[in-house]
Amino acid sequence: MGCFCVVPEEFYCEVLLLDESKLTLTTQQQGIKKSTKGSIVLDHVFRHINLVEIDYFGLRFCDRSHQTYWLDPAKTLAEHKELMNTGPPYTLYFGIKFYAEDPCKLKEEITRYQFFLQVKQDVLQGRLPCSVNIAAQLGASAIQSELGDYDPYKHTAGYVSEYRFVPDQKEELEEAIERIHKTLM
Repeated sequence: MGCFCVVPEEFYCEVLLLDESKLTLTTQQQGIKKSTKGSIVLDHVFRHINLVEIDYFGLRFCDRSHQTYWLDPAKTLAEHKELMNTGPPYTLYFGIKFYAEDPCKLKEEITRYQFFLQVKQDVLQGRLPCSVNIAAQLGASAIQSELGDYDPYKHTAGYVSEYRFVPDQKEELEEAIERIHKTLM
C-alpha cells in the first residue's frame, strides 16, 4: 500500500499576477522546494512576465490572520514561517513594493503596464483614494487602453458601466469617463 503523505520538501503555490491571471509553481514543474530561496521564486515570476526592471516588484502573502508580509528574497520558503502555516497550497501575490519617483523614466513598456495594473487595482480596492475628477481621468485612460479611440458605432451609451474603477462607482463618474474618453486619441 502506497503512502499518500506529502513529501516535506514538496512545494505547490499559485502566484496571483496583477492582470488577474495565475502562475502555478511546483516542485515537479519548476523544481521549487521549501528550501528554495525567495529570489529563485521571484526569478520564475519575472521570467514568466518577461520583466527586466525588477527592483520595484515583489511577492507578498497573508498569514492566517490576514496580516500581509513580503517574501524575503534572501530567505528560503521554509524560513517564512507565516507562509508555511497557510498551506499547502500556498498563495503569493505579485505586486509593486516601490513606486518609481518618475514613471516616465521607466524604460520597459511591460514595467509601465505592471505599474498601471497596480494603480488600477489599488484605486478599485480603495487603497489609493482619489477625487472624482482624477478617477474620471484614470478611468478614461484605462478605457482608452482597453478599447482604443472612441467610436460612436461601437461604443453606445453606457459602455463604461461594464468596467469597475472605484469602489461604489456611480453613474455620474461613468458619464464623466465617457466624456473624457471621447476626447482621447
